[in-house]
Amino acid sequence: MNNTKRDMKFLRIMSLQGPNIWTYRPVLEVWVDIGELEESPSNTIPGFTDRLIAWLPSLIEHRCSIGERGGFIQRLRDGTWPAHILEHVTLELQNLAGMPGGFGKAREMDTRGVYKVVVRAWHEDVTLASLHHARTLILAAMDDRPFDVAAAIEDLSDLAESRLLGPSTRSIVDAADDRDIPSIRLNAGNLVQLGYGAAQRRIWTAETEHTSAIAETISRDKSLTKQLLKDCGIPIPEGYDVESPAAAWEAAEDIGVPVVVKPCSGNHGRAVFTNLTTREEVEAAYQVALEEESGVIVERFVPGQEHRLLVIGGKLVAAARGEIASVVGDGRSTIEHLVTVQLNADPRRGNTEDHPLNPIRIDSAATLELARQGYTAESVPAAGTHIVIQRIGNVAFDVTDIVHPSTAAMVALAAKIVGLDIAGIDLVVEDISRPVLEQRGAIVEVNAGPGLLMHLKPAEGQPRPVGQAIVEHLFPADASGRIPIVAVSGSTDTTAIARLIAHLVCLNNQRVGLACRNGMFVNRRQVETGNRANWAAAHKLLLNPTVETAVIETSGRELLSEGLAFDRCQIAVLSGIDANEDLAEYAISTDEKRYNVYRTLVDVVLPNGAAVLNAADPQLVAMHDLCDGEVLYFATDASLPVIAEHRAKQGRAVIVDNEEIILAHGASTTQLISLAQLPPMAMATHQLLAGIAAAWALGLDFDLIRAGLQAFTDNQS
Repeated sequence: MNNTKRDMKFLRIMSLQGPNIWTYRPVLEVWVDIGELEESPSNTIPGFTDRLIAWLPSLIEHRCSIGERGGFIQRLRDGTWPAHILEHVTLELQNLAGMPGGFGKAREMDTRGVYKVVVRAWHEDVTLASLHHARTLILAAMDDRPFDVAAAIEDLSDLAESRLLGPSTRSIVDAADDRDIPSIRLNAGNLVQLGYGAAQRRIWTAETEHTSAIAETISRDKSLTKQLLKDCGIPIPEGYDVESPAAAWEAAEDIGVPVVVKPCSGNHGRAVFTNLTTREEVEAAYQVALEEESGVIVERFVPGQEHRLLVIGGKLVAAARGEIASVVGDGRSTIEHLVTVQLNADPRRGNTEDHPLNPIRIDSAATLELARQGYTAESVPAAGTHIVIQRIGNVAFDVTDIVHPSTAAMVALAAKIVGLDIAGIDLVVEDISRPVLEQRGAIVEVNAGPGLLMHLKPAEGQPRPVGQAIVEHLFPADASGRIPIVAVSGSTDTTAIARLIAHLVCLNNQRVGLACRNGMFVNRRQVETGNRANWAAAHKLLLNPTVETAVIETSGRELLSEGLAFDRCQIAVLSGIDANEDLAEYAISTDEKRYNVYRTLVDVVLPNGAAVLNAADPQLVAMHDLCDGEVLYFATDASLPVIAEHRAKQGRAVIVDNEEIILAHGASTTQLISLAQLPPMAMATHQLLAGIAAAWALGLDFDLIRAGLQAFTDNQS
C-alpha cells in the first residue's frame, strides 16, 4: 500500500466531563477515520508491531480483551486495527507521563473505516496531547520513520505537572474518593471543592475553609507566634528581632552563644543559620537572612535535630525527622565533587515531587557552614574526614510511631494557640521519643499550609495517610458531602416534571436549585434565562454553597455530548424513551443504543437513592436491575403486570385508580388526591405521577405533596 495513504483523521473530539455512556469517569470520545488503513490490520504491516513494542515496551502490561499480561501484544501480532491501537498507545503515553492507566474503548461506527475511540481523561489538555502524540507515533511506526518517544513523554510529563493536582492535594482528593465524597476542581491550581452544594468543604492543598486568616497571619510572624506560645507555657527558643549586624551580635551575647540567625517570616528553611558562635558568623548570617526582606531574628540555638510534626484537627497524625547532610573526604576530591557523588547521586534526591529529598546545593548557608569548619567548596579534605554541608532541611524520615505522648499533646496545643486547624510544627529535640522539656527542646516554628509530601513519600519509614486525616477532619464519619440531586430525563416534557419536583421540595423548607429548559433557578429566583438543561448550569448549582437540593434536567444530547455534571444522584427520573428521537448526529440510531444512553442515569443512582421509572415503557422496566438503589414505578394504568409484580415484592408505585392518585407500597395504599381536585396543569398525567414519585422517594410528607400539587401553577419553578 502507498504510504501516503496511511493516515488517521480526527473527525470529532468530545470531552465528556462526567459519567457517560462509556464509564463513570471523564473521557475523551474521538471519532477517527482510519481511511485506507481499514484494509491494513497490524499483522499486515511489515515490522510495525516490533517497532511499536521497541518504542513502548511497557505495552506488555496491557491485558486487553484477552485478559492477561501481554494480551494487547498478542492482539497486535494476530492483527488488530489502528483505532484500537490508538486507544492503547494514548493510554500508555498518559501512563508514562505519570498518570495511572485507565479506561479505553474502540468501537466501529456505521461508516466504513470510522471508529469511536474513548480514553480516560485525567485532564483534558493532557489527554488531548497524548492522543495527538499517539497518532504521530503509530503512523511513524507504520512507515518506519523515526519518532522521539523520550521527547514526547517529556512533553506530556511537563504538561501533566503543570495541569494536574499536586501530590498533596491529590492525596486529599483520593481520600475523599475512597469515602465516595465527590470533588470539583475550582481553579488551575490546587483549590478544590469536596462535596456538593450546601454540604461542600473547600481545600487549598493543606489549608481548608476552617483555616483562619488571622491564624495564618500569626504563623507567618515568628516573633508573635513565639510570644503566644511562651505565654501559654510552650517551650520556645529565646530571641530578638534585630535591625543591624551589630544588633544581631549584641542579641547573641545577651542570649548566649551558640545562636540561630534567620528571617522573621516563613521561608521554608531558606537563609537559616544554626549553631553560630562568633561575631563574624553572626554578622555574616545576618546579611544573608536580610535578603529575604522580612526582617531578621536571633534566637537561642537548640541542640538536636529538626522535626516536622503534622497536626490535623487537634491531633498529631504524622512526624518526620530532618537530616544532617555530610560528606566524607577521600583525599582526592573537592567538597563540591563529593556533594555530587555522595549526596546528589542518591536517587531519592531530585527537584520533582516524586523525590522525597532535595538536591544539596552549596548555597550561602552551606558556604558559611564550610567556612566554620575551615573549608570551601573547592577544598580537598583528607580521607575519612567528615564535613557537614547542611545542618537542617530534608525533613523526610518518618518517626511518627516513636513520638512521646507528651510531645504529641504539646504540638496539638501549639496549633490550637495559633488557631490553625492544620499545622506543621517545627520542633528541635535530640530524641523525639523523650519528653521535650527534659532535653531543653523547643518549638521553633508553627506553619500554616504545611507540605504533606514528606509524610506521603518519606525517604525512610512508613507513609502516613495524611490525606485521609484531612478528609476525616472535614467530614465526620456520617457525612457524605452530598446533597440530594434529582436528575430528570426522558422522551416527554421533562421540564414540567423537573419544575414540579423543585416546587414540592421548595415547600419542604429546602433551598432548591433547578436547571431546566426554562432557565436556572435558585429558590424560585431565576438567575439565568434560556435553556439551562446542560452540564454548565448543573455544575453551577453544585458549586453554589446555598443549594440544599438540586433538580437537574438533562437530555440524551447532553448525555452524549457532555456527560453528567455529577458523579452520583439521589433520584433519577426517566419519563420514557422515544424510539423516534433523533440522535443521529451522535451515531445513535437503534433502540439498543438509545437504551444505553438513558441507562446512564440509572447507573449512577446511589445505594440509598431511587430510580423513578415509567412502568409503561418496557425499556425502562428492563433497567430495574441496573439500579443500586430502590426502583419506584409510576403508571396511569394500575393494572400493568409490572406494577403487580413490583408490589408483590414490596415495591413502591404511584398509580391512578378510579381518577385517584394512589401511593402504593406493597399491598398497602394511600389515596393522595383526586385528579379532579388538581388545578389545571400543562402536563400529562404520567408526568404528574413522575413528579409525585420523585417527591415520595425524597421522603416528603404526603400532606405537603398534596398541598404542593394544589398550589402548583405554570409560572412557578
